[in-house]
Amino acid sequence: MSAKSKKAAEPKIYQVGTLVYTPRALLVTLSWMLIGDFCLQIMEELPSALVPLQLRWADASDAMIGFLAGSLPAFLGMLLNPFVGVQSDRCRSKLGRRRPFLLWATPVVVSALVGLAFAAPVSAALAEAFNAKSSSAVTVGWIGACMIVFVIANTYIMQVYQFLFVDVVPMEVMGRFVGCYRAVGALGAFVFHRYMFGQAETKMTEIYLLAALLYAASFLLLVWKVKEGEYPPPPPRAASGLAHVKTYFRECFGHVFYWKVFSISLFFWSALVPLWTFMVFFGTKPGDAASGYSPTLGLSLESFGQARGWFALISVPVFFLVGPLVDRYHPLRISMIGMFLCVVTFAGLYFFAIDEKSFVFLLILNGVAQAVYKGSYLAVMPRLLPREKYGQFFTANQIFGFSGVVLAPVLCGWLISGMRDYRLIFAWCGISTLLAFVMSVSVYRQWRALGGEKSFVPPGS
Repeated sequence: MSAKSKKAAEPKIYQVGTLVYTPRALLVTLSWMLIGDFCLQIMEELPSALVPLQLRWADASDAMIGFLAGSLPAFLGMLLNPFVGVQSDRCRSKLGRRRPFLLWATPVVVSALVGLAFAAPVSAALAEAFNAKSSSAVTVGWIGACMIVFVIANTYIMQVYQFLFVDVVPMEVMGRFVGCYRAVGALGAFVFHRYMFGQAETKMTEIYLLAALLYAASFLLLVWKVKEGEYPPPPPRAASGLAHVKTYFRECFGHVFYWKVFSISLFFWSALVPLWTFMVFFGTKPGDAASGYSPTLGLSLESFGQARGWFALISVPVFFLVGPLVDRYHPLRISMIGMFLCVVTFAGLYFFAIDEKSFVFLLILNGVAQAVYKGSYLAVMPRLLPREKYGQFFTANQIFGFSGVVLAPVLCGWLISGMRDYRLIFAWCGISTLLAFVMSVSVYRQWRALGGEKSFVPPGS
């Protein structure tokens, strides 16, 4: 056999840092990452889908719901993300620099979910023990406390899990992995909304506990099975904390290119978080606290959950299709197409969602549009941000995103309360996404000016 034939017969080797994979070894690693993602997505759906309902049943206002379910997590995330990114980048341990944080944060997240599961009986007991004038206020306070614990630990989980992508997934398959990652996450969302959300009124506790158990098992297995490579020593620490902060802001915000990149997250996240916080009230009956509002669709929780389930399920084939396109045509181009389609479908929901059939149809189209964007978004960042300080720059991007999310749910809640029309959520989302699209066009033009696909190097790296 010739040397050329022998080389062709040898299995392809994939490498990222000091990690070397055969195709089989890479498949095993990616499978564990995707199993973790499936259970993570079910867990992630709980606060966004169930907490607004728990707060509404406790007679919380729209602004309060927007604050606790949207703004509070974003505000805490904005404060924590830079610290998490730098801390994770610099960590060196037997488990690597990412997995230690996944290991300690998982039990804390599970504890917070258990607290939310038993919010009603615990709040009732506290109200009786302290002779509280309003049991509803105690319930809102308990939910808020559980959310604070959840967000702090979950910030580590979500940020470090995404940093782990870059450390263990070869760049040449990143687009396809992100497509699979998004598809598996969408399956998790489908399972939650199709089979669990509709039971929220009668089985809230069981839903929380089941999701917490699945999440804990999958992530502890992920920490055990997924291995990290070796890392070079971290750069010397700054002489003082203030010097470290100055270095962080100078490196991350010292070039206009990064301001533009980060602004995309600012506007797009400002659309998505209010959407999932308030759309449930447009699709269902808002409740007595929302009397005097414009008519809503009046669906049952089960019917609305099924609509959300179809939204998630339709995303699955789209994610699989987007992955190869991302690797071939560059994720920045594909993400721009997705954002434009989101603008169009949000406009369709605002003007034409008048009954269950039209709402479900337009929501599915919006699910396709969001899948095109989300299937490329995570692959964009490794192409645009410096690799050695990826956690640092990624969390700088999160600062912008969370800045919008801190304000957007409360402002959107005030707007809805003032206008008394939940349909306005789609106008809000459409305008926010349009601004994100405009910024992405600006980033694309500067990316091409800095070398484009052939010779782009992140500024300052």
